[in-house]
Amino acid sequence: MVPVPMTMQSFSVLLVGGVYGARLGGLTILIWLLQGALGMPVLAGGAAGPQHFVGPTGGYLFAVPFAGALMGWLVERGWNGNNPKLAFLGMVLSHIVCLTLGAAWLAINIGAQKANFYGVMPFLFGAGVKAALGAATLNLLAKGKTHIEI
Repeated sequence: MVPVPMTMQSFSVLLVGGVYGARLGGLTILIWLLQGALGMPVLAGGAAGPQHFVGPTGGYLFAVPFAGALMGWLVERGWNGNNPKLAFLGMVLSHIVCLTLGAAWLAINIGAQKANFYGVMPFLFGAGVKAALGAATLNLLAKGKTHIEI
């Protein structure tokens, strides 16, 4: 998708926040972003380099530590896998943080209407699916499940 790719990145960072908590989760996400900025191919599609932090995806990248820390903070307050409905709501709220901050930055580059059209609308369904998957994953972890047999 152009100019923002659709990935499982937000699922991953929200799960890191949810499992590690606000502080450790946020710090882990910041270290991952630092690796990407320093040239390690850890961003979407194996991308790397500081240019991704000033281009169209920059706002989303800067938003993910906040979104992950929010999810961690909510989990620390009981919005966890023991309460799947609250875990889902926490995932949704954290996605909203990511999409809002990302679209705000994108709007500076391409305008508010295009930012909403290209940087928010296409991702709403996926955010809902990833929120459900994240809540289900937290629920399985809360039950002590480390793998699922199919």
